[in-house]
Amino acid sequence: MVMISASILASDLSRLGEEIKRVEPYIDMVHLDVMDGVFVPNITFGLPLLEAVKRCTSLPIDAHLMIVQPEKYVERFVDAGASIVTVHYETCLHLHRTIYQIKDKGAQAYVALNPHTPVEMLSDILNDIDGILIMTVNPGFSGQKFIKNTTEKIKRLSKIIQQKDLKIKIMVDGGINEDTVTDVVCSGAQILVMGYGIFRYDPASFRKKLEEIKCS
Repeated sequence: MVMISASILASDLSRLGEEIKRVEPYIDMVHLDVMDGVFVPNITFGLPLLEAVKRCTSLPIDAHLMIVQPEKYVERFVDAGASIVTVHYETCLHLHRTIYQIKDKGAQAYVALNPHTPVEMLSDILNDIDGILIMTVNPGFSGQKFIKNTTEKIKRLSKIIQQKDLKIKIMVDGGINEDTVTDVVCSGAQILVMGYGIFRYDPASFRKKLEEIKCS
């Protein structure tokens, strides 16, 4: 079953608790976009908001660290309540070490790839990670247009995982809506990060559409 991780960046933050409760029946986890204004051209959330989200829901929290030097913070994000911590390949000088900082704290370790970064760059750590996040927009802002050729990237990754008989989950983030979701799911995505598609529209309708997708 394909899961939905709801990105609170697209929610009404003045009513965060209510917003999470409203979409809870239709999602599987909550996604926290952590941006530092250095790696990406935006500044968003930090540890205090993660702690607040933890008080609002019993769902797993997925912390996506779009920051430089994530190794300085990953353990604190797990301590604050993150079940999944995602770091970017592009920001980690010692990626293997950072992955095990996360795993040794008891959380799942995911690695994100920007649209221009080939999936083959992770070939040497596939046995060490729990998931890969494919960015289907350039990271930094909600509501961007889906980059079409990233579906081929998802397909390549899915094929590699199947050939190697790995348990890695494929998460996809950016521009996922009713027009793009079928291609994304049929390419191999297992977790969909969604902001506007969940918080700004009808989450029940989208969940229904997701369940009706048939891939050849």
